[in-house]
Amino acid sequence: MKVTFVGHATVLLEGSRNVLIDPFFKGNPVAAMKMEDLPEIDYIIVTHGHGDHIGDTIELAKKFGSIVISNFEIGLYLQKKGLDKVHTMHIGGRYDFGDIKVKLTPAVHGSAIVEDGEVIYGGNPAGVIVEMDHRKVYHAGDTGLTKDMELLSNEYIDLALVPIGGNYTMDIDDAFIATKMISPKMVVPIHYNTWPLIQADPQEFCSKVSEIDIKCRVLKPGESVEI
Repeated sequence: MKVTFVGHATVLLEGSRNVLIDPFFKGNPVAAMKMEDLPEIDYIIVTHGHGDHIGDTIELAKKFGSIVISNFEIGLYLQKKGLDKVHTMHIGGRYDFGDIKVKLTPAVHGSAIVEDGEVIYGGNPAGVIVEMDHRKVYHAGDTGLTKDMELLSNEYIDLALVPIGGNYTMDIDDAFIATKMISPKMVVPIHYNTWPLIQADPQEFCSKVSEIDIKCRVLKPGESVEI
C-alpha cells in the first residue's frame, strides 16, 4: 500500500482501492496536490465535521462517485447535500466493505459543521483504522491524548498517523506517549505547521520516537511511504 501525506491531515491510501481521508484541498495552504491530480477515489473517510477535515468531500464524492464513510450525523448532512453513496458508522463499529475494512475509534475533539454562520451538530469526532491489502493504517483524526489509545495496540497497526501540532490536538510530548500506547510498526506525524497556531518540529517528534522500537518517518506534503 502506498500512503501519501497530501498536507495538514489529508492522506491518500493507494492499493487495491484508493481511499482518501479528510480531503481538505481548497484553502489548504500546505496541500501538495490539486484535486484534479487525484486518481479515481473509491472511498472518502471523514473523521469529523470541521472545515479542514470534511473539506472538499461533497465535490470529490460527486466527481468520483465515491462511497463516503462518516459518523451518522455527518452522513445525514452529506445526504442532504445530495450524496447518495454514504455509509454511516459510529465509534467502535467495524464494517467489512469487501475490499477494505473500516473501524472508527475514539477521538477527543469537536465536530461542528459551520455553514453560512450556522453551527450544525456533527456528532462525535473519530479516528479511523483502515485495513486494505493485509495492512492496517490508523489515522487518529484530531484528538487529545486518551487512555483508550492503549487498546489500539491490539489492532497491530502497520502505520499510525498522529497529530502533533498542539493547541487543537496533541502536541509532540502527548503524541509520543500516544505512539507508545498504540505501538504501531511505523508512525508519521500530521496536523502541524499548516498555520502559526499549530507550529511543531516533526524531527523533534521523531527524535523522541527513536528512543523506542518504532520507526518514524517525516513526510513532507506530497511525499509517500510504502507499507
